[in-house]
Amino acid sequence: MRVNKTLEAWKSGKSTVGAWLSIPDGHSAEVMAHVGFDWLCVDMQHGAIDYADSIEMFRAISTTATTPFVRVPWNDPATIMKALDAGAYGVVVPLVNNREEAERAVWASKYPPEGGRSSGPTRAAIYGGADYQKGANDQIAVVCMIETAEALEKLDEILSTPGVDAAYVGPSDLAYALGMEPTGDNHDPNHEAKVMEIYDACRKHGVTPGIHTGSAEFTKKWLTAGFQMVTLGTDSGFMRSRAADDLNETREATGAEPTMPGGSAFY
Repeated sequence: MRVNKTLEAWKSGKSTVGAWLSIPDGHSAEVMAHVGFDWLCVDMQHGAIDYADSIEMFRAISTTATTPFVRVPWNDPATIMKALDAGAYGVVVPLVNNREEAERAVWASKYPPEGGRSSGPTRAAIYGGADYQKGANDQIAVVCMIETAEALEKLDEILSTPGVDAAYVGPSDLAYALGMEPTGDNHDPNHEAKVMEIYDACRKHGVTPGIHTGSAEFTKKWLTAGFQMVTLGTDSGFMRSRAADDLNETREATGAEPTMPGGSAFY
């Protein structure tokens, strides 16, 4: 079976940098995959991506050595199984609150006897290899998102759940849990302290610590702190940022006035 290079890196104590895909398009996914990220996560929770889109995006990522992940919209076994059958090599499960919910995510991601995943890796066996079902339980990464008040209270029981490979901090929802405004890259010292509490708990339980960021500043910050699964940004964010920077630079250099109402590149 094809080796999950990202999971292998985590187990070796190495850090990985990935990006989020929110644009429902195989071509843009292929472009992002050829940038050289360690992993790319197809976001089916908050992006505009449906199941048919995800298959084309996984195919596009398969043209490279980048590991394909997926964030499912909910901790639903049927959804998790279908995403894995489509070829995702890791599943990011949002809003995991307790051990029972962590166990549900693992159960859906693992074939018997370790779980209850149904046999039928339609595309996964093409991507992973003919022996996919024999090795899938060891190669598929299960990532639980830590982002709610209940999850913070029950952090140890979530992270001690057998089969949980990584914990991924969702900063905006974590801010909600802490009574703050939902800011992604959060400079609040109380927010940062809570993030480090999650990091320490991950280390205690031998779980890979991960976190979502929206800038190189915070990506470097959390990689330096020891996080091993760190997001640099999103496809749509990269596109918007580069286009806006170049457009504003061009207007400033030439004095060209915008014709759009409001005159701003940030609509």
